[in-house]
Amino acid sequence: MAMDIDKDDADNLLRSPSDQEYPVLERQPSHYNPLQTFTLAKGEQKQYQQQYGDMYFLRLAKLKPAVEALADEEWKNLEIAGETVRRVDRVLDVRQGELCWVAGTVYMDMPLKPNILDDISKDHWISAPPPREKYLSPTGQDQTMLEDESGRLRLIGAPLQTSMLVTGCIIAVMGTENANGDFEVIDLKVPDLPRQPQRWERDDASIAITNSNGSKPRPDSTPKRSEGGKIAIVSGLGISGDQGDTLTLDLLMEYLLGEACGPSEQSSVSKISRLIIAGNSISGGTPLASREDERRASKKYGYDSSAYNPAPTTRLDDFLATLLPSIPITLIPGESDPANVSMPQQPIHPAMFPRSRNYAAMPGSTEPGWFDSVTNPWEGDVDGWRMLGNGGQPIDDVFKYVEGDERLEMMECLLRWRCGAPTAPDTLWCYPFQDKDPFVIEECPHVFFVGNQPRYDTTVIEGPAGQSVRLICVPRFRELGEMVLLDTDTLETEIVRFDVYEGES
Repeated sequence: MAMDIDKDDADNLLRSPSDQEYPVLERQPSHYNPLQTFTLAKGEQKQYQQQYGDMYFLRLAKLKPAVEALADEEWKNLEIAGETVRRVDRVLDVRQGELCWVAGTVYMDMPLKPNILDDISKDHWISAPPPREKYLSPTGQDQTMLEDESGRLRLIGAPLQTSMLVTGCIIAVMGTENANGDFEVIDLKVPDLPRQPQRWERDDASIAITNSNGSKPRPDSTPKRSEGGKIAIVSGLGISGDQGDTLTLDLLMEYLLGEACGPSEQSSVSKISRLIIAGNSISGGTPLASREDERRASKKYGYDSSAYNPAPTTRLDDFLATLLPSIPITLIPGESDPANVSMPQQPIHPAMFPRSRNYAAMPGSTEPGWFDSVTNPWEGDVDGWRMLGNGGQPIDDVFKYVEGDERLEMMECLLRWRCGAPTAPDTLWCYPFQDKDPFVIEECPHVFFVGNQPRYDTTVIEGPAGQSVRLICVPRFRELGEMVLLDTDTLETEIVRFDVYEGES
């Protein structure tokens, strides 16, 4: 739903000052407990010499037991045409004509996917081809493979047409191998939603004890917490530093500060306990120059003032510094922000915010600051709810693998696959992890939001063990002028829309 300022509040903005006294409103406190799931090591501990293939084996080793447990429960002692389905440990152990099931990693063999050899040879192109919106082949050349440490098996069958699959997700398939060596799929299973923590579980030790031994906590052991709060989520501010940013951004800023509304609306705004900015705060920059352009360019000391524009970061810093005395902010980087390109993106460096960094935590502090520049993806507890969000890159990459544009369905699949970025490192750049794949979702969030989406959308999905997750597509603010408000009591959402009246032509 969209919120409109009522007539009384609008009239209050147009009348002359009065001597009437108004109550002093206080901002709802924010209970904030972030996780460091996607923080990379620093200095010499961060290496890029290892192979990316290890990530797939780490993911398979982590998720294979979960999907095998579901498959075994569903298909154990199942008979089809008098033949009992049996489990096969490895892909290459599948035998022709034998009814069986096996688990592995999906690989989509798509001719239109990016090729590293094309990237190497692009310096010799007269003109680079435009980026593809979809990897799907119009001639039907795409193939779905299932692989593990032993080998690869081609999958065919009707369930593949009705199930959303991309490279990197872990599944179990049941069927039989035909004479052509293809595995005809009769049914398939995904890991589904993992365990979901209770609200306040990380903040309240008594609730954690309840999970372990089943006893109920004492009523006086749980601290009192405020109710009726809201969390504001916005993405795609797209600040470029020009005058086109000013009006809409100022409306957003004044609304969050309670300056653009009357007393009744100010009371509602004071319930907003935190602002989360989900990527692309700065508009897209100039593409990197090719090697040939770099060779032709003359060398200069320092930076080239003609190529560097400090206005976007300065405007963003001013925007944040104006809000921070009133409301805490979590800043997630995006594709166009000044952070590393590969996932997980690390926090935007505080040097970019000479004014706002005064509100950040001190170096070495374990407690988050009022201004928290975090990773992309990001995970943490806000007002007791486990929240997981990103700047949009994983969903935008999954979009290229599948037909249609159902973003909520893609988000649901990510959670049921238990992987926040399944296409990394195949077509989504990421760090080559060796010991653990942080994109594996080990605990189910209560709220999963994705920034920089074409439009606002939301739904609630449920899991087999009673899990309930609020999915939120956060639209680009620069294009639509919309901000999402999440109620921390009910997890219901509403939209606040900002627009500038340009007059009649």
